[in-house]
Amino acid sequence: MLPTMIRSSTVSLLTILLVSCGAYPTYYMLSPEGPAPNTRGTGIGVGPTHIPVYLDRANLVFKESENRFVIAESHLWAGDLEGNITSVLATNLGRRKNTGNVRSYPWSDDGGLRYQVSVDIRQFHGTPEGDAFIEAAWRVYSLPDRRMIASKSWTGTEPMQSDGYESLVAAQSTLLARLATEIADSL
Repeated sequence: MLPTMIRSSTVSLLTILLVSCGAYPTYYMLSPEGPAPNTRGTGIGVGPTHIPVYLDRANLVFKESENRFVIAESHLWAGDLEGNITSVLATNLGRRKNTGNVRSYPWSDDGGLRYQVSVDIRQFHGTPEGDAFIEAAWRVYSLPDRRMIASKSWTGTEPMQSDGYESLVAAQSTLLARLATEIADSL
């Protein structure tokens, strides 16, 4: 009787341990290349930024084939993805244009801003080839007259340095830095 109880308890304990191993989610954030300069300069407002519905969730997304996506159950964004993209783009644009005078949407007034950059992210995910992929469109408006001065689309891929979601997020961060360069060139 005692060996059966020990065996049963051991099996129960192992089951609990195995189930709990996969129960803890991992959180990720996109990151800029570094802080924006701590200097005055041209005022740039970034936003609004829009993401497609398939990305408007806490989970990271990976494209498995042309028409199939995987939603990572335990690999989650550490906050609002749209806001994180806006913040990273604003910081990277500040670095590109050597200005610390950058704001993320929404801001209270346009005072001190010379440009507003709105961004539509159409695709932003990992690919079966081991890359991160982005398709984005942006518009640049001069302020205060709100006249559009540039409107472009851009796609990019960035190879992941290793397997895993952390590498995917790092490659996506690099793509946002490259997107910031594209936008900065139009200012």
